[in-house]
Amino acid sequence: MTRNSQSTKQPLAAFELRLYVAGQTSKSLTALSNLRRLCETHLAGQYRIEVIDLLKTPQLAAGDQILAVPTLVRRLPEPIKKIIGDLSNEERVLVGLDVQPAKTAKPSEG
Repeated sequence: MTRNSQSTKQPLAAFELRLYVAGQTSKSLTALSNLRRLCETHLAGQYRIEVIDLLKTPQLAAGDQILAVPTLVRRLPEPIKKIIGDLSNEERVLVGLDVQPAKTAKPSEG
């Protein structure tokens, strides 16, 4: 029996994000958790996250000029933007990534 192998090509991500961490520290795990939540809420399916552990591949820090961890780098869309920290301040992260909030709740006028 032969199977047709279909290419499972993912659609191009509008946002390419790299999260640089140094091991499985609580700050690194918090940053990744916060990033995933933000992306699901505001970028629904239009993003790709790449996590780079600088303890395993320290040479990759030079490419994006990483000086502190965790650091989030928005590679696409250009220009490249960076945010340092655990990404817990949602408003700051959205502004830093230049992302419009998905849900803009307006107070009801009566």
